[in-house]
Amino acid sequence: MGMIKNIIITTIVVWTAVVFAGAHAAKQPNILFFAVDDMSDWIGPMGYEQAVTPNIDRLANAGVTFINGHTAGIYCAPSRAAIFSGRFASSTGCYTSALYFKAHPELRPMQEVLQEGGYATFGGSKLFHHPAGHIDMRGWDEFFVRDERQKTTGWGLDSWKLDDAALIPQPFPYHSKYRLSKGNPTGKGAQWFLEWGKTPNDKEHLLADTMRTAWAAKLLKQKHDKPFFVGVGMYAPHFPNFCPAKYFDLYDRDKIVPPAYKKGDLDDLPPKVRKAKTGRGRIHKHLEEIDAVKDAIHGYLASVSYADAMLGRLLDALSEGPNANNTIVVLWSDHGYHHGEKMDWGKHTLWERTSNVPFIWSGPGIAHGKKIEASASLIDMFPTLVEFAGIKDGQQRDGVSLTPILRNPAKAKDRNIFLPGMKPNEYAIMNQGWRYIHYADGTEELYNVRKDPNEWDNLASHPEHKSIKKKMAASAPEKFALPIKGKDFKLVVEGENYRWVSKKK
Repeated sequence: MGMIKNIIITTIVVWTAVVFAGAHAAKQPNILFFAVDDMSDWIGPMGYEQAVTPNIDRLANAGVTFINGHTAGIYCAPSRAAIFSGRFASSTGCYTSALYFKAHPELRPMQEVLQEGGYATFGGSKLFHHPAGHIDMRGWDEFFVRDERQKTTGWGLDSWKLDDAALIPQPFPYHSKYRLSKGNPTGKGAQWFLEWGKTPNDKEHLLADTMRTAWAAKLLKQKHDKPFFVGVGMYAPHFPNFCPAKYFDLYDRDKIVPPAYKKGDLDDLPPKVRKAKTGRGRIHKHLEEIDAVKDAIHGYLASVSYADAMLGRLLDALSEGPNANNTIVVLWSDHGYHHGEKMDWGKHTLWERTSNVPFIWSGPGIAHGKKIEASASLIDMFPTLVEFAGIKDGQQRDGVSLTPILRNPAKAKDRNIFLPGMKPNEYAIMNQGWRYIHYADGTEELYNVRKDPNEWDNLASHPEHKSIKKKMAASAPEKFALPIKGKDFKLVVEGENYRWVSKKK
């Protein structure tokens, strides 16, 4: 009888454990959605040795890094529109616009799908493009901006303002080697381009990204009645590269090694692209003439380390609170950045330096310390998060769920990744071995990225590669949506609300 009693007790214990484990597994995970801006693959987990990124390293060691993760748009507005709508510009027409929510109000954004699936949703700062009127306000329980005034002026993000005198290195323009040698810029937004400099360490708490981080950290430490989605967007390392001096001091400017540059790199490009990039190349030539290339990279790396420190504060907040064991963390950058590669400083290209971005996941159900070489896209985040959350989306999205390979990276298989350009029928197709670029005028580029990671040798004109081009082009959409242009709409602000109205009759 005693043996039977022990068997019954053991069975109950095992059954209870299984039920508890099943209930725990079924629990919707919290989500920390951490966005950085203009951060290229210059981070430790992606093999770049110069950047000081201990917290990104820490996240990668706890999760999965996509070595070949690519953006969904070649600059901020189309990238973020694609991520939150789950649709490429080729589907929405947002090649240069962020206004998918005006053009396609039927598209339910990521945060709204999660909210309807039971999540408390919190958004902070640069998740969307930064001008007034560009936040998709649907589906947020709360959206953070650092200044109440911003709420009545269209919710522009105002990460840097010229009247932030205590935070902007003086004199301004600050870097005399570059800025003052060219004269004070007058173009809209130009005052920030290629500006870098140290801000006071004791003023760090006043920086917009620090304030956003503090807001999110407070949420992560709290106990919530619902699973939460906390999206927080950094402006760093976007220009201007102003950040506290201590992050500059992590680097020795004289020991910085710039990327490889090739004389005549633009010679084998299609005529229109060659002309445009030759003009753009004047920036790089000027930086070389005044010996400021290392200075510019120094400012960028300092800002990368500043963004890394903000991630560290959020990871610490998670570990100190009640949500450490049931929170998925996703780190992503809206696109990469050229630092003179192919004679460019910036993004807006269909080359590797624009497309390849930090893309790291960690949390419950995700493998630890793994790197996936198979190609992936930021467009995949929407279906992946929905699957982890156990929510039925009910709408078509352009990405695929990465959940199976995040659980078991050994299952990852390479695939062709689509990246739209700035107009219909302009795109790149990438995989581990090749990059094919097609421009709207029919001209092409093709790179064997295994043998030519710098994309120096355009093989598009080589007859022996005709079949490769054809095969890769087959992954492009059959139809491209007509462009949605921001200039076709007018912003109307009404108190703390705003709406866009068409200028066309």
